[in-house]
Amino acid sequence: MDDTWMTLNSLAQELDSQSVMAGEQRWLVQVVKLQEEVGEVAEAAIGVLGGNPRKGRSHEWDDVRKEVCDVAVTALVLLVRMGGDPRWFFEEHVRMLAARAQARAVAP
Repeated sequence: MDDTWMTLNSLAQELDSQSVMAGEQRWLVQVVKLQEEVGEVAEAAIGVLGGNPRKGRSHEWDDVRKEVCDVAVTALVLLVRMGGDPRWFFEEHVRMLAARAQARAVAP
C-alpha cells in the first residue's frame, strides 16, 4: 500500500503543478470531477444491463469495476490534495466505519 500512497501523492503533485487555481478552488474542481466519475460508473452499470435502448448492452462488469477504480483514485487524490496526513485520515476513517459496523452487529 506504500506504493499506492506514493503514486497518489505523485498524481496530486502533477495535478497541482498544472492547475491555475489555488487551494480550495482546486479542491472544488476535483469534487466536481469526482461526481463526473461517479456518473461514469452509473453509465457503465446501465450499459451492462442494457438499460439505454439507444445503446443496448454497451459495457461489461469489468468496465464498471474500472470506473469504480477511477472514482476511488479520484477521491484519494482529492484527499491528498487537501493536505494533512491523508493516509492517516483515510485509515482512521475506515477504523471508525468498522467500529460502527461492529457495534451495529452486536446490538440486540
